[in-house]
Amino acid sequence: AMLRTLCRTGGLILQGLNFLIPILDRIRYVQSLKEIVIDVPEQSAVSLDNVTLQIDGVLYLRILDPFKASYGVEDPEYAVTQLAQTTMRSELGKLTLDKVFRERESLNSNIVHSINQASDEWGIRCLRYEIKDIHVPPRVKESMQMQVEAERKKRATVLESEGTRESAINVAEGRKQAQILASEGEKAEQINKAAGEAQAVLAKAEAKAKAIRMLSDALTEQNGNAAASLSVAEQYVSAFSNLAKESNTILLPSNTGDISGMVSQAMTIYSTLAKPSMRVTPEVLEENREEAANPSGSPQEQRINE
Repeated sequence: AMLRTLCRTGGLILQGLNFLIPILDRIRYVQSLKEIVIDVPEQSAVSLDNVTLQIDGVLYLRILDPFKASYGVEDPEYAVTQLAQTTMRSELGKLTLDKVFRERESLNSNIVHSINQASDEWGIRCLRYEIKDIHVPPRVKESMQMQVEAERKKRATVLESEGTRESAINVAEGRKQAQILASEGEKAEQINKAAGEAQAVLAKAEAKAKAIRMLSDALTEQNGNAAASLSVAEQYVSAFSNLAKESNTILLPSNTGDISGMVSQAMTIYSTLAKPSMRVTPEVLEENREEAANPSGSPQEQRINE
């Protein structure tokens, strides 16, 4: 409380025991040192892009110097409220409508800073300022709503196009990987097939070479030539059964009645195998087989049409 004496300004009455002189001393002002909350009335303000706004707020302050608050200004709360309103209009005029909604925290801080610069002489400290409501004209509100909807549609279109692009990329990548795997599988199949065919050819060649070696060794043994002559004679006789496979064609030899002569002729071809001084090789044996299959007196072909 502030003490005021007759014809002069008194001092500050602190807590505890204080003595007052009746009639001469009296309490003139009582200031609360607690935090004070003041509602700032709604007022009109124009933004940087010439949009009229209706805005109100809440001011939080505290009296730091009761003497300045009592004798520096007539009504400190009213003065701070008016200062908050003018400061708020001034700060709103520096921002566009979009920034007013996006930068409310920055706007509140600027208002508090401006109030503290002016209220320091009044012994008052502004702690914070909060904007409660911002009202815009109906037409502006409708245009803002349309803008928001357009922005949402734009984002939806962009997201949809990105999804389509990603889907197409994934499908193309999948096809690419499938083709790569298919070509690799084909390549491996061809390699395996070629390797198998090569191994089969090698196996056949090795078997044939082994058979030729075994036949050559058998011919060099005792009575080998006689056995070879008998085998060739049997093949000569059986060759006539395979000369014709069609039902309307029959091949007959010129001497079909003399079977013993045919065998004798086959045995004569290989009679040279009985010579001890001559070594029979598989090549010679193959030539003798061809001669036995096609003798000089070849059979005459007679076609009998059914």
